[in-house]
Amino acid sequence: MSLAEILGRIRAAERQAGRPEGSVKLIAVSKVQPLDRVEAVLAEGHRVFGENYVQEAAAKWPALRERFGLVELHMIGPLQTNKAKAAVELFDAIHTLDRPSLAEKLARLAEARGACPALFLQVNTGEEPQKGGILPAAVDGFIAECRSLGLVLGGLMCIPPEGEDPAPHFADLAGMAERNGLSGLSMGMSADFETAIALGATHVRVGSAIFGARAYGPR
Repeated sequence: MSLAEILGRIRAAERQAGRPEGSVKLIAVSKVQPLDRVEAVLAEGHRVFGENYVQEAAAKWPALRERFGLVELHMIGPLQTNKAKAAVELFDAIHTLDRPSLAEKLARLAEARGACPALFLQVNTGEEPQKGGILPAAVDGFIAECRSLGLVLGGLMCIPPEGEDPAPHFADLAGMAERNGLSGLSMGMSADFETAIALGATHVRVGSAIFGARAYGPR
């Protein structure tokens, strides 16, 4: 499916939900994609991308930014605390703030740099033991903890359990954001982004539908 088709579906979903055109940001997930595919999407004019791995992003995006100009880069994979410094220097947004130790590290880095990427708190809405994220019952307290550290949160992120109806998870995340005064909702991927938009998503993360199947190999 082409980038234009995905953008068309996003705009249609915005209209269906009665939302302003352009209220949803498409993050093109370029992790583990061949460079020529990424360059092709850049050549089409898209400038918002998501990566899962700090090392992979650091290896390719500085040169691509030199060639193509301003690119907004989002960290959407688990972030190890020892890679936080590299992440805040490379990424414009981090969607996977999921534990106190990472919050404390990001707060120290933000104070030292005088700036911080946009931050989304990852919520494990399905309470899956194998998945990162704050459990729903702990969200309000963790938001308060982050704010006490001086961190400014942009919103919440979730990845619903595979095989489940995502709508209740998206609705739950929207409710958590609303009661905590957060406007950003990073939710919805290739298979369910239209449902996410109907329930308030501000950022959708679409990879394989734009780039094609990934070819995983050594990182």
